[in-house]
This record gives sequence, C-alpha cells and structure tokens, in this order.
Amino acid sequence: MKRLLLAAVALAAAAPAADKAPALLRNIDPVLVLPPPPVAGSPQALTELAELHAIETARSPTDEADARADGDTKNGSIFAVALGSRFDLAALPATSALLGMVRATEKATVDRGKDEFKRPRPYIVDPALKSCKRNDDPLSSYPSGHTSMAFSMGEVLARLVPEKAGPILARAARYGQSRIVCGQHFRSDVSAGQMLGLLIAERLMAEPAFRAAFDAARKELVAVGIATA
Repeated sequence: MKRLLLAAVALAAAAPAADKAPALLRNIDPVLVLPPPPVAGSPQALTELAELHAIETARSPTDEADARADGDTKNGSIFAVALGSRFDLAALPATSALLGMVRATEKATVDRGKDEFKRPRPYIVDPALKSCKRNDDPLSSYPSGHTSMAFSMGEVLARLVPEKAGPILARAARYGQSRIVCGQHFRSDVSAGQMLGLLIAERLMAEPAFRAAFDAARKELVAVGIATA
C-alpha cells in the first residue's frame, strides 16, 4: 500500500493531462449495464423528441449561452461553482491527476457504449431542431458522454469533499441537463450517462491504484481548505 501511495504522489506531481491518464477499468460493457435506448418511433422516443422541442421553445438566450458554455467545458473545472474559488485544478496537481484517471476511464467506457448502441443524435432524427452544435458523430447520442463525465467526477469529488456532496452532485445534474437544453441529447441519453458515470466512480473506488491517488487528492484538498479533515 505504501508503494501505491508513493506512486500516486508521483503521478500527482507530474499532473498529466486527462487525455494522457490511464484508463483503469476495461471490464464494463455498457450493453450489459445499461438499458437499450428507446426504439426509433416508439412512444418514449416521440415523447423525448417532443420534450426537446418544448425546451427549445422555452429556453432563453441566457439558458442557451450557459448550456453552450457547459458543452465546451469538458473537465473538472465545472465543479468550481460548488467547491469555491480555491478549486483551481492548475494549482491542485493531485486532484487534477485523480480526475484525469476518472476522465480517461469514463471516456473509454462511454465511447464503447456509443459504438455499440449507435443511436442517432436528436438533430439527425429531426433536422428542424436548433441544436447548439452539429459537429459530433451523428450516431453517438447514447449514452451522453458529458453527463457520464460529470457524474463520475462528481461522485468522486463528493467522496473527497462529503460536506459539499449536495452542491457537487447538483452541479453534475445541471451539467447533464444542459445537453438537453442544447438539443444535443435525448432524456434517456442523459439518464444513461448518469447511471454509467456513477457506476464507473463506484468501480474505480475499488481499484488500489485509484484509491491511493484518491487519498493523495484528499490530503491536498484538506491542506488548501477545500475539504475539512
């Protein structure tokens, strides 16, 4: 265990970018842990499409701008609103390294799910939708990767800073909702992303290397006053 902790500290000092961190879980098959997306043209699919149209009609320019900003920010900095101004990942190498592991693991798992389910994006199903962007893979709607990232990171951060678990997970939920506000995903895509993200966080906590990195991040957050001892 001591060697694992030393390795985690060394990893934190290096503070690798999220896209260079190791994916620690390779045994989660999204097809086995997620329900299939609604069948095209089914009552649920039509209800989800109607919801997107209703939200598009009701959203304000501010709603759209906020949702676009969330869509463009795919890293742990989204939680600064819940954790305060001291939550600056550039100044938190251990926490940054830990979230890099989460991101790499989550992305590898979600990408596998997208490849297996191949659900069309909302704007492919209905080109009349005014989605924020249309430059994603058109068959990559299920599950939502943004939502999976938010909930996998959010659950880990909630364990790191349990006294702020409520605001952290509320932020993850708002971030997932932004994908619907922007017309990038259907409701069930976001629900699946949440389920998968929480499962990934739970599985990661059982990995010794991840747990050692978690302990290093916890010490760092206590030292800077974000978490209480």
